[in-house]
Amino acid sequence: MMTLTIWSDFACPYCYIGETRLQKAINELGLDDEVTVDFRAFELDPTAPKEVTTTTPERFAMKYRLSVDAAKQQIEQISDLGRELGIDFNYMTTQYSNTRDAHRLMKLAEDKYDRATVGRLNEALFAAYFTENLVLADHRVLLEKAVGVGMDEKEVREVLESNKYDDEVRFDEREAGMRGIHGVPYIVFNGSFAVPGAMSVDGFKNALERELKKQGAEKPETTERPHTCGPDGCQLL
Repeated sequence: MMTLTIWSDFACPYCYIGETRLQKAINELGLDDEVTVDFRAFELDPTAPKEVTTTTPERFAMKYRLSVDAAKQQIEQISDLGRELGIDFNYMTTQYSNTRDAHRLMKLAEDKYDRATVGRLNEALFAAYFTENLVLADHRVLLEKAVGVGMDEKEVREVLESNKYDDEVRFDEREAGMRGIHGVPYIVFNGSFAVPGAMSVDGFKNALERELKKQGAEKPETTERPHTCGPDGCQLL
């Protein structure tokens, strides 16, 4: 059995794209029953407000010192990467807010539910942000998504109305700091090598096959420049 440890954030476009490419690679290699995923929290902006205060083009333009029109062009190019995978990717109209409670909810799922439920919740939260353009700091949104994947409503409410699993989220982020992780997605294959970024499907296949052949002591060779997002922003195309 192969374990993939993934640090990511639900507001990170390359995380959604990268994890979807990775799953596609797993599916195409027929490894669904041989790979387990351990999700780790990484907040791109722990200080992000719980209320939406800016539009994505405005925030993008300010962060990268672009005109609003140039920002929109970059946003659409990133969205196209998601659409190529069959995702109804609406990065332009995302509602930027704090993601801490979404990560705490994932910790509940990992603590109390099976891996299938954890995977469904992970996908549901990414889709809520990038496809439905919902506010992930909104507890009503989180409750709806959690219950929708089979989690207990009362249990979910209790977590959202408390600070439960906050320590677990902080632990993940401290570990990321100790590992020198500054951008996500960051994927560790069986603890032997890491892929820092959203590689292509073929790139992920190469990494998976190397690990299956027990050649994981070295980082898989690639000429790709995997895309990542960090506290200072995302790599632009």
